[in-house]
Amino acid sequence: MVGDGHRPAGKPLRAAQDEAGVPPGVWKGRGLAAVGLKAGDVVTERQAELLLGEGRHPDADRIERELLAQGKSPAQARRATVLGRPIEHNRSPETDKAKERTPWLGFDLTFRAPSTAHIAWALGDDKTRSVLELCQDISRDKTLVWLEDAVAEIRWGSGGKHRKPIRDGLIVTVFRHYESRAAESKPLLHDHAVVSIRARRPDDKGTWGNLSADSLMTHVVAADTLYLLYFMEEVSARLGWAWEPREVTPGRRPVMEIAGIDRRLIGWQSTRRQQIEDALPVLTAKYEERQGHAPGERAGYALACQAADQTRPPKRKEILSLTELRKQWRASAIRAYGADVVDRLAERARAAAAAVWARVRPVVDVGLAAVDVVAVVYVMRGAFKRHHLLAEARRHLSYVLRGRPHEPGLDEQIVQAVVDDYTRPVGRGLKMTADLRALYPHDTEDQAVLRPLTRNRTAPPYERARLAAGALAARVHAVRRAERLGSRPRSYAVSVPAASRSRLRPFRDGRKDGRLLEPETGVDTVERTRQTLEAAAAQVAATLQDSRRAREAVHGLRPQPAPATAPPPHTQQPGIQPAPGRTTGGVT
Repeated sequence: MVGDGHRPAGKPLRAAQDEAGVPPGVWKGRGLAAVGLKAGDVVTERQAELLLGEGRHPDADRIERELLAQGKSPAQARRATVLGRPIEHNRSPETDKAKERTPWLGFDLTFRAPSTAHIAWALGDDKTRSVLELCQDISRDKTLVWLEDAVAEIRWGSGGKHRKPIRDGLIVTVFRHYESRAAESKPLLHDHAVVSIRARRPDDKGTWGNLSADSLMTHVVAADTLYLLYFMEEVSARLGWAWEPREVTPGRRPVMEIAGIDRRLIGWQSTRRQQIEDALPVLTAKYEERQGHAPGERAGYALACQAADQTRPPKRKEILSLTELRKQWRASAIRAYGADVVDRLAERARAAAAAVWARVRPVVDVGLAAVDVVAVVYVMRGAFKRHHLLAEARRHLSYVLRGRPHEPGLDEQIVQAVVDDYTRPVGRGLKMTADLRALYPHDTEDQAVLRPLTRNRTAPPYERARLAAGALAARVHAVRRAERLGSRPRSYAVSVPAASRSRLRPFRDGRKDGRLLEPETGVDTVERTRQTLEAAAAQVAATLQDSRRAREAVHGLRPQPAPATAPPPHTQQPGIQPAPGRTTGGVT
């Protein structure tokens, strides 16, 4: 509530927030009506103490006074203000394993924009700062609405066996912070949304209970990708900026950044990342010495968290307002990279956006998107659930659209296409896996294309996932091309491109620093292949004596009768042809 800092005893909360340079917290969520609050109201210290510290009504003091005036006992008055089970129950001697239970009264969900958004917010003019803060508000609130409608459920009964959607909505307190924990203050616009675990059951009485913690935490990644998708769309719509992928760690997922912003500023802003990266090799070496092998994906994430904890510095002692912080950040960036880099930041972002919009089509191919999503999730996880597909579908939309708005429900449509066409159930529960027979219905040899990729432990998981997606996308393109030509090719004649079979890194060709990633579009190859096929088909129609050579040129196509008229010319521009392995356009 005071920017992760400390305040002297007896100092009012609002005064401490003003000195810390952070705004007061506000209430959010549709569940506020049940406790007499409205969205946008300021969170007082007593309200937070009652709800998030004791699990009681935010206005419990007034309710207790009224009940005591009516003749109720103090115990009865207090019990009437408790929402659900009292936290004293966890400390009761009659409770099993009372000493092992700790009351859990809230979730801290942190909404953090990409690094280039922090840079533009800190170094841009006042209008840019206000617009980016508005984009943060809108995308955060939309994500919380999705959590309320599609994820949040309340549990009761032994072991939480009874679960249903909540009656009203969530009760959330939002606290905005402006800077990171770096030794020098660095811009980091982020919101802490503390979700109360108390919610009402969907019954006539409106009794209170606890949210299902596992349901909410299971969908955190899907919520994160949805928030970033909304944030990108809001920034592009309001500022006219576009987005491009940037690789942070070789072999890992790229992140989307604002196009045109000097990448050197990311290093200036992300000093905490450099501190973590400096400490991580030491921890990794100790892990390999202790375990005898390199850390996997989960172990690598745990080591990164450990490095972050070890290098976590204390908050700054100096008290500065946001205006003073922005002046300090601007002066620091100008000293490091010059005034031209800082002053022309927005201008260069708009120019880069025009180049991105010229080469990236704002069209989503649902069929190719489903293939891309199932390939990545299958190689990364093997067995997966629906929320894994949903998160990957939203990542796919972020990459394809680059900030353009998506149709509502398009992510769910992609997931449903994956579930219906390319998966089969496996194990217990709701788990599923990729159905290779659906991807390669008649070719037992080609069904083994993905298996070496899933078993090759020497390459990073995401790199293998991109190679698998490229192999499947190449097959889809080949099948569609054959259907356009009205041919009947043998399925096994469609081979995986050499680049997809190799262990090369198709999306990296530079240093290990953060750099832009643009997929290898293969535009020339695709265009030459199309022209060759059409020329061969015309040759078959014109001269029957050369039919044998024409069939060999078109992958063994059968002779076709001569068309009455020449086929219409292909109107697709080479510069926006979809790329194998990465869907940047296609048929809606």
